[in-house]
Amino acid sequence: MTTTRAALVTGGAGGLGAAAAERLRADGLKVTTLDLDGADICADVTEEGTLRRIAEEIGPVDVLVNSAGIVGPNKPLTETTPEEWRHVLDVNVLGTVNTMRTFVPGMRDRGWGRVVNFASMAGKDGNADLSVYSASKAAVIALTKSAGKELATSGVLVNVMAPAVIATPMNDNTSPDVLARIAGLIPMRRIGRPEEVAELVAFLSSDRVSFSTGAVYDISGGRATY
Repeated sequence: MTTTRAALVTGGAGGLGAAAAERLRADGLKVTTLDLDGADICADVTEEGTLRRIAEEIGPVDVLVNSAGIVGPNKPLTETTPEEWRHVLDVNVLGTVNTMRTFVPGMRDRGWGRVVNFASMAGKDGNADLSVYSASKAAVIALTKSAGKELATSGVLVNVMAPAVIATPMNDNTSPDVLARIAGLIPMRRIGRPEEVAELVAFLSSDRVSFSTGAVYDISGGRATY
């Protein structure tokens, strides 16, 4: 008897999260989406206590996709405020930490799990006027590398994706000049599509990946240089 694997996708109400959820369902997974609104479960990833109550309600999670995130301020570093830094880091970094702290122990106990975190090319290259976002995504990359090493012999694989600009609602509030400058760095001369990212999520969430953990997977149309 084959047991259907269960997945939790944060930020799953739209954009990359929704595309990932749809693709995982196509692979036969039982997918629950979590977002502030419009998802199967409405909750805030910054509230670890709430996540733990949700974990008790939905039961074991085999695949965790952390796509919840915000861009934050589009301005020079010297014009950013401590409040802006705290808000972005709370969502993008601590939100990822909270879901991992909540759901990874069960994966480890059962001897199988997949965690797919969402970072960004900004976390590798650093984008001008997006210092807060860039720093937060660099932290997600380092977090993934650390957790991947910790869990390397447990059957739980933890990897991170670093997309370039993708056509999602998340970029609706990014200033046009910043968006144009970032898109101009892509050798393919176009921005990515959510379904292209979802294909990589599906791979990293499956048994097809077995000897990769703590790794950064670029999906950048050729922008990545390392």
